[in-house]
Amino acid sequence: MFLAPYLVLFIAFVVSPVVYGLYISLHRWDFTLPGKPFVGLDNYRDLFDSGSVYFESFWTSMGATGIFTVASVPLLLTLPLLVALVMNKKFPGRNLFRAVYFAPYVLGVAVVAVLWRYLLDNNIGLVNYYLGLLGLPDDTAWLTSLPAAWVSLVGVTVWWTLGYNSVIYLAALQDIPKELYEAARVDGASAWNQFVHVTLPGLRPVLAFITMITIIASANMFGQSYLMTQGGPGRATRTAIYQISETGLRQYQMGTAAAMSYVLTAFLMVLSVVVFWLFRERKQS
Repeated sequence: MFLAPYLVLFIAFVVSPVVYGLYISLHRWDFTLPGKPFVGLDNYRDLFDSGSVYFESFWTSMGATGIFTVASVPLLLTLPLLVALVMNKKFPGRNLFRAVYFAPYVLGVAVVAVLWRYLLDNNIGLVNYYLGLLGLPDDTAWLTSLPAAWVSLVGVTVWWTLGYNSVIYLAALQDIPKELYEAARVDGASAWNQFVHVTLPGLRPVLAFITMITIIASANMFGQSYLMTQGGPGRATRTAIYQISETGLRQYQMGTAAAMSYVLTAFLMVLSVVVFWLFRERKQS
């Protein structure tokens, strides 16, 4: 009974859309037309048929998603941990610095993207202006050339979301018993050995959680690409979510878009299993 309010909302806004989306993916679903014929697995088959009009665009977008995920996830695992380690120390103004690092995360993606689109503009942007003052190349097309567009998208995303992971790391660091560090120092362990043998094992459950949510968030990147680069140059930064929205909302092919969504979901589910397997507790022999 206590769970009932949550379960009602969960079924209404999570389970039902999942089931309905699967139903849509089995139909030729153009929401501008009255007829929505059942086509079975044809929408899925089109995504794996090299002769299909959706094959190249979908897998190119999946490749773009992979590039962004591989580039951003390591940074969003290591940099927030370094920030959390520093913020876990006692020094004047510590709470102010914690707030400063977390502040960008409260901004919406539209605000972040528009702000950085102006800053990175190759004609009037402040980034190129200050690079010129430092004697560095000041004509980089940050949003319209490769690999600069990827550097921009990854850099902006790391700046924007770093604070969230840092806060989770910080909470986990404060839960590690101080007695373990004292025992390690008594045994003569260096700072590095304390980090490897005390801090990292203590962070394992949280690290698995952060790794998984970061991968999912990176795989679902849409707003930055849509608002900053418009998927360009060409289709290079058009991610899977971008392509799904384009297929469903602009081309009116909701059935194909739903099928794309479930293929992406299948990849993420496999990746989730791999991540939890890597971070599982291993029994000492």
